[in-house]
Amino acid sequence: GIRVVRVWTYMAPNTGVCRRIVDYLSFMVMSAIAAPFLPRPDVIVGTSPQFFTLISAWWASVVKRRPWVLELRDIWPESIKAVGAGGHSVLFRAVQRVEMLLYRKATRIVTVTHSFKRVLTDRGVPADKIAVVTNGVDLTRYKPGEKNAELLRTFELEGRFVVGYIGTHGMAHGLDTLLDAAEIMSRQQNLQHVAMLFVGDGAKRVELIAFARQKGLDNVRFVGPVSKEEVATYWSILDLSIIHLRRTELFTTTIPSKLFECMGMGIPVALGIAGEAREIVEHHDVGLTFLPEDAGELVAVIERLAQDHRLVERLRANSAAAAPNFNRENLADAMLRELGVAAEQSRS
Repeated sequence: GIRVVRVWTYMAPNTGVCRRIVDYLSFMVMSAIAAPFLPRPDVIVGTSPQFFTLISAWWASVVKRRPWVLELRDIWPESIKAVGAGGHSVLFRAVQRVEMLLYRKATRIVTVTHSFKRVLTDRGVPADKIAVVTNGVDLTRYKPGEKNAELLRTFELEGRFVVGYIGTHGMAHGLDTLLDAAEIMSRQQNLQHVAMLFVGDGAKRVELIAFARQKGLDNVRFVGPVSKEEVATYWSILDLSIIHLRRTELFTTTIPSKLFECMGMGIPVALGIAGEAREIVEHHDVGLTFLPEDAGELVAVIERLAQDHRLVERLRANSAAAAPNFNRENLADAMLRELGVAAEQSRS
């Protein structure tokens, strides 16, 4: 029952800044051109990343004379600086100025973390303009269950303690730290039963595979991207999920959505992120934390859990119990209320 309008864009792999910017700009231009020809909505929503979609949403609100809600899922363009991709250029500073203009022009702003809201208010955005609706989990799709026996056989993981990373293999994720941990574990006799599974795709995937081969890491498996329908079966075979981002101040404001999927599946996490995500993990007691980009600390976390079955079971139970707090149905209702507020504000 949802109408999807597609526009022509220049599609580029996530392997270079310039081509990706052209990709983003092409969507901005083509969606802006399409906007005047579409039916007039009650409210327009622009979501970031990527940043340039917000310009399209603002333009559509001007053309259609309708309120617009800016949904902020990442502090972009600050995330460019965080991964060392041109954060000090003239273009970057120009985009920052446009970013602040869009915050002022939006009828309402919805962020996915309380930390994002603090960042915006520190920059002068009125607090009463901003609502927080966190990411959540579809509890009908992600729920505790038996391990998928076929996948365990396929990847030769039967009888092993399976540690996994499922998601984007990007510049921000620092997955070389995970491979460094795998290399350390390959030399520890008491961790020979531990295997590390990577599922997904991204700019760093080829590089990571090459590194694992160079080091001869027999305890590592790589799987390409899988469909949304399949991903729950891959979650099911994990004993421990690793969630990790590079060690930068910006990422302390981030809560990866995979944290909530782990809760839904009842999977303990090893979290290598400071800030709000760590507060959630510690408050609900759903995993252990380690210093981002510290392979030694990650190995210590894995070793503790691989040898303490009772701790794993406690964390599993806590994860499943915490999941309803982040039920996506309830969060969708909260988002609908914010859209209603924006519509009412435009009428008053």
